[in-house]
Formats: sequence, C-alpha cells, structure tokens
Amino acid sequence: MARILIVDDSPSQLMSIRRIVEKLGHEALTAEDGAAGVEAAKRELPDLILMDVVMPNLNGFQATRAITREPTTKHIPVILVTTKDQDTDRVWGMRQGAKAYITKPFNEGELSALVAQYVGGPSAA
Repeated sequence: MARILIVDDSPSQLMSIRRIVEKLGHEALTAEDGAAGVEAAKRELPDLILMDVVMPNLNGFQATRAITREPTTKHIPVILVTTKDQDTDRVWGMRQGAKAYITKPFNEGELSALVAQYVGGPSAA
C-alpha cells in the first residue's frame, strides 16, 4: 500500500480522486492548496503526489517546482491532474518536474494506470 497525497482546492475533486486511490488499496492524504501541499509533502513524505494546477496561494506548477527542487521531497513523483489541457501547459508542467500530466475530466482507468505505474498495484478499476 502506497501513501498518496492529493492536492486539489475542489472538495468534490478531492473526494473523487480519494475514492479512486482508496479503491486501489492505497492510503490517501489530502491538502487543499499548493502551499498546504508542499508542507504536507515535506511532513508526510508520500510515495506519490496527485497535484491540481489551478489553486489559490500557490498554483500546482509552483508547488510541483518547490517539491521537485527540495532535497527531502525531490524523489517523490508528481502527477499533475488538471483542467488545463493546452500543449504549452503540459510542457510547462513537465518542466516544473512533473512525471506525468492528466487532464480533467479524466477516466478512472487512466488515473489508476498512472498510479500503478508509479507505486504499483492494480492498474484497472
């Protein structure tokens, strides 16, 4: 079982992603904005982070950059889960250190496969 940090400012998205993560048998940790996500990553050292982009305080690009540049958290893979679907957003997200990029609304199987790729476990819901 992996510990997965979900960072999203939308309560409904947070619960939806949490349900998928727990269905896959993993422990879900949550944070409601980028700044809280960075702090939770440092404190909890999760196995994987699922990061929204459009959030208050610190957006997902900034939070991903902070996490992937911090010596204590740079080993944690970050998957951006966002409504931003332009190629430039995808390229920018990867430049910030993200390992993968998935757009909302996403297919549960698609997210499950990405989670499995980085922490193991079943890839289909």
